[in-house]
Amino acid sequence: MTKARDLLYQVSEFPPIIQGGMGVAVSNWRLARAVSSAGQMGVVSGTALDSVLIRRLQLGDPGGDMRRALAAFPFPAMAQRLLDTYYVEGGKAPDAPYRQTPMPTAHLSDAQVKLLVAANFCEVFLAKEGHGAPVGINYLEKVQLPTLPSLLGAMLAGVDAVLMGGGIPLSIPGILDRLARWEPVEKRLEVVGSDAHVQQLKPLDLVEGDVPALARPAFLAIVSSDVVAKAMLRRASGVVDGFIVEDHTAGGHNAPPRRAPGSDGQNGSPYGPKDIPNLTNIAALDKPFWLAGGCNTPHSLQGALDAKARGVQVGSAFACCRESALMPHLKEALLRETLSGDIRVITDLRASPTGYPFKLADLGVAPAGPGPLTERRRICDLGYLRTVYVREDGGLGYRCPAEPIEAFLAKGGLREETEGRLCLCNGLLSAIGLGQMRPEGPEPPMVTTGEQMDFVADLVARVGLDYTARDVIRFLQV
Repeated sequence: MTKARDLLYQVSEFPPIIQGGMGVAVSNWRLARAVSSAGQMGVVSGTALDSVLIRRLQLGDPGGDMRRALAAFPFPAMAQRLLDTYYVEGGKAPDAPYRQTPMPTAHLSDAQVKLLVAANFCEVFLAKEGHGAPVGINYLEKVQLPTLPSLLGAMLAGVDAVLMGGGIPLSIPGILDRLARWEPVEKRLEVVGSDAHVQQLKPLDLVEGDVPALARPAFLAIVSSDVVAKAMLRRASGVVDGFIVEDHTAGGHNAPPRRAPGSDGQNGSPYGPKDIPNLTNIAALDKPFWLAGGCNTPHSLQGALDAKARGVQVGSAFACCRESALMPHLKEALLRETLSGDIRVITDLRASPTGYPFKLADLGVAPAGPGPLTERRRICDLGYLRTVYVREDGGLGYRCPAEPIEAFLAKGGLREETEGRLCLCNGLLSAIGLGQMRPEGPEPPMVTTGEQMDFVADLVARVGLDYTARDVIRFLQV
């Protein structure tokens, strides 16, 4: 076993371009591998990888990639049980629903833990195949229940960096230290009505045979300000190796605005001057950092270097490239509507069940069936963004403001919390072609992208609509 601070890569060795971890597997292993193979740092999205893996298996695992990764998993019996449970030879019928796992809770079952470990291993393993460059994985602090086994699975595959935002992940650096020594870990859960609940994982209980050596990955905290960066350095449970400094123009979840927002966040930006990161103060912390949010052009890369950053994290340009998992018709719509000037990217203050602002691209390309996202029948059957709360009997309960309203109210939620909420879990899975089939039709896709799409005209003029990850890197380095 390795010492907790033995890193596969020193952060000083990380390249200037880090590909963002986007959506649910929009930043899949193919995209991350393509970026790393080109000499930069690919990053896989770590959100909902258990659902991603089992749905790929139920589609028959075209190309055999999941089975190849599972064959390399260090615990073969565990991998075989997953194949026996979820793999469908030739794939399920197109109109058949996917088989799902129970929704995550504070007390994950043995089967859930093992699935999460294997799923995160598979995504990182495939991303690291065929090259020697670093690969990272991106998690959200707000998706708290799957975190511990997910980290272990990524580390078993040799992940080089863990990137985490969507909250302030103070406990993660120390957890990485302990996992690298195969020690038991625990994470305090955010629970409404209590601060005394923790989730635990004993990694040695999962071992079948020899104990593999683990290296502690670098930890890069995703922050929106120097205030948050300073808090991470002062209060984190272990070493913070660097920062991704993300402003409010980035896609996905954004930090809440520091001034009072408008009523719905859709009539102009809710953000103001106070929300612009102070790069001078961040540089003074003497930690490596990369800029994110609107960093899709050669000018933005040079500007980051001038601000003493190591480089940039790039999302939207990679989201539309050939290797990303975003459905091809959604990529094309995003690019064409940007070129025509019709693109509409909304900072929606109500959409996400987390309560954080969320970027939505209004493409008008939702499939037939449920109709627009706002008219979707409320169903909560994945549960990654559920809030944990203390029930009247003292036990833990789980609720989501995007679930059926009466069910949410029965769990002590307030009606006003449900207004405007959307099911991100199902919508983002649909955007990569893994949407659930319902009696009324397929789940409508949800697309998130950054506000600044000014790279599109120049990039498409150079290489066309069907561009690759390597084309993006060449474009950024002009």
